[in-house]
Amino acid sequence: MSREKQTSTGPAVVVVIGGGIAGLCAARELAAAGQQVTVLEASASLGGSVASHELAGLTLDAGAESFSTRSDTVPALARELGLGNLIRTPNSAGAWLHLPSQDGGSIDLPLPKSGLLGIPADVRDPELARLIGRAASVRASLDRALPLGGLLNQEQLSLGAVVRARMGPEVLKRLVAPVVGGVLSADPDGLDVDAAVPGLRAMMRKHGSLGAAVGAMRKAAPAGTAVAGLDGGMHQLATALTQRLEQAGVILRTSGRVRDLERTSDGWTVTSEAQTLKAAAVVVATDGPSAVDLLIPTVPRLSEDRPEVVPAVALVSLVVDVPQLDAAPRGTGVLVAPDTPGVRAKALTHATAKWAWLAERAGPGSHVLRLSFGRGAGDDETARLPDEDLFKAALQDASVLLGIEIDPADVVDWDVVRWTNALPHATLGHRDRVARVRAAAADDRSLEITGAWLAGTGLVSVIDNARDRGAALARRLATGT
Repeated sequence: MSREKQTSTGPAVVVVIGGGIAGLCAARELAAAGQQVTVLEASASLGGSVASHELAGLTLDAGAESFSTRSDTVPALARELGLGNLIRTPNSAGAWLHLPSQDGGSIDLPLPKSGLLGIPADVRDPELARLIGRAASVRASLDRALPLGGLLNQEQLSLGAVVRARMGPEVLKRLVAPVVGGVLSADPDGLDVDAAVPGLRAMMRKHGSLGAAVGAMRKAAPAGTAVAGLDGGMHQLATALTQRLEQAGVILRTSGRVRDLERTSDGWTVTSEAQTLKAAAVVVATDGPSAVDLLIPTVPRLSEDRPEVVPAVALVSLVVDVPQLDAAPRGTGVLVAPDTPGVRAKALTHATAKWAWLAERAGPGSHVLRLSFGRGAGDDETARLPDEDLFKAALQDASVLLGIEIDPADVVDWDVVRWTNALPHATLGHRDRVARVRAAAADDRSLEITGAWLAGTGLVSVIDNARDRGAALARRLATGT
């Protein structure tokens, strides 16, 4: 289908569909280039999963509460928004693992700090045997000697397949699966290794083993911990972005889902629940299924790559008055291995143990706990339980995971936040799917698509991609090419 080229070099009206972090960052690039931008968001608030809620007088993150420090992407944006002085690193104590024991019960052990998504960098670490057993530790040590063979030549390769082949099934089950499940709400066997850990294949070829590759990647990362956050919460990033956009004259509209997107001879017609707009160009920054559904009439080829709806994740936040937790008995939180008996949560974050600024604001004896439910498996219905049932499950699981009984009377305040499609999985063939989507959309120079379903999970990937896509569209509009 032929497309009309933008011939004017003056400001163009651009509609950004989706007001999450991707949409806000793309809008910022376009506004900085002098374009007239309107952002349409279906929900009542902007920022997507970088959100907040109020509990017991505390403003807490309701979604993302940290960012990866593998690049300067988020710190740079924070500095641009005047938040650079708020960047904080978490407590170095680190998280623990809650694992099945040989007697049918469970055990709790600290998570090795030198790994990457649970993959150990040093298979000779004596602590590894405690986590996975002596026999499994011996099997993992073969990673240092086994030839790579044709493993890395496979076109579609999962993270689980790499770990299983190099270090054995117990490393995968007891280390990698809990971390990937807790952090990404995904199964390592369904994650594309190149999207989950970009550059891992190349580092394995260079260093000859998985452990050596992980060690080199950790060494090459910026000094400090693997994650950081903001004093006061990551939600401030979305608030500051919104304020800067308003100051730049960007029109921000919430509570109005876009129902129809039509390509016309001179641009686009965007119809939401609240209004109909004419635009010279559009940026679609929604979740994957919504983006494809909107664009199929214009780009029919996208129907072949419509992603599946990502199962819901439920976060239960508790503010409790339990002075015994001042000792942080499980570090900054606990990651739960699949099939561990007696616990339905996949992770617990002891937020007041993780972040010193939050502990100071909460005060002695007062603690913020956040439990995550929903592993992404089709048979995991826990995240769909009613709020009251999830609250009861969270209390029970928190007591088990922290080793301290927490009663309803100890709870000062609580809330349940549910996310659907907030953590899209980079499943096998992710790079090829992204390439096909990009190729299908490339025919229309007035269209850009961004968001985690293409960029990958995590603020670094989402922000980088959104800024790149917004800037590229701004250049085309400015030059008429």
